[in-house]
Amino acid sequence: MSKPLTIVLAAGGTGGHMFPAIAVGDALTARGHTVIAATDGRGQRFGAGIETENVTAGGIGGGVVGKIKGLCKIGLGAGQAMLMLRRRKADVVVGFGGYPSLPTMLAALLLRKRTVIHDQNAVLGRANRLLAGRVNRIATSFRDVKGVPEGIAVLTGNPVRSDIVAISTETYTAPDQSDAINLLVFGGSQGARIFSDVIPASIAALPDGLRQRAGIVQQARPEDMDRVQAAYDEADQQAEIASFFDDMPDRMRNAHLVIARSGASTVAELAAAGRPAILIPYAAALDDHQTANAAALVAAGGAWLLPEENMTAETMAALITEVLSAPKGLESAAGSARSAARADAAEALADVIEAAALQSSRNAASQTLGGIAA
Repeated sequence: MSKPLTIVLAAGGTGGHMFPAIAVGDALTARGHTVIAATDGRGQRFGAGIETENVTAGGIGGGVVGKIKGLCKIGLGAGQAMLMLRRRKADVVVGFGGYPSLPTMLAALLLRKRTVIHDQNAVLGRANRLLAGRVNRIATSFRDVKGVPEGIAVLTGNPVRSDIVAISTETYTAPDQSDAINLLVFGGSQGARIFSDVIPASIAALPDGLRQRAGIVQQARPEDMDRVQAAYDEADQQAEIASFFDDMPDRMRNAHLVIARSGASTVAELAAAGRPAILIPYAAALDDHQTANAAALVAAGGAWLLPEENMTAETMAALITEVLSAPKGLESAAGSARSAARADAAEALADVIEAAALQSSRNAASQTLGGIAA
């Protein structure tokens, strides 16, 4: 495309929404476009070199009071975003889901900007569901996505950070019966309390020969870090605990096995890196989308699925033992995960965004706020 564009990427404040935005932002910048990320305060820490604009946002809570508060915050954020989009002279606005994306996307619709949404999950997210019938194009990460209207969806895959994609060029080698074993445990950018409750006990329950070879890198919520470290210390187990790893690509590169939630970005990054994983979907996720995400990687042979309701120290220890006792199985899973990756997802989504700039804008602003209030 010859004309440089100004593109605003509106994303929720978690890594699952921000990392794909950053990845496609890098691709768009390389093509000569100006890229700005619009997010809330939480999303600022994921900026990674992309200029960001802070937009007020809030979820719509239960009950009348919660809805009123949420709508007030969304309205305030939409006003801020309208001023920002005018000031930036945005050509295209791209939503990546999460309630912090809503004010900016609403502002784009009201201003008749060209719009795209990208959904990372196998089930269309709530914020994107509210926008789906009003945007120019929907880009999806999976071939079959529940809740997507017919006629405007295109499969691009889920963009993954370039430093994760780089791991795909490296050979995965499973540990043999005497090698040290590197286990990486994380529950998304917000952590997972059940991992803190169960996994230290699971590691302590491993057969001695396996446990003594294992080194653990585990993410835990700040309030859980001390007790997780104490549990590992009591078991005389080597472990590194942190609430957030800003060098996750290196951690994933070194991992022989990953234990994780199955958020869409996690699944996409595991596939891109070619790392075998035990996936424990978040049981309370809206529409159980994490199970749907995990199912795709499991079906490809790249992961093992353990439902959260079945996750105990005993079941986890048994599964870890089974997986780590079969090096050839680990290497097969690594290859299968890599074969499921969509390495060109960032470029494919960048193509969709450029194409949207050539389309006439669809605007249903009169329906938008009413639809959300309902």
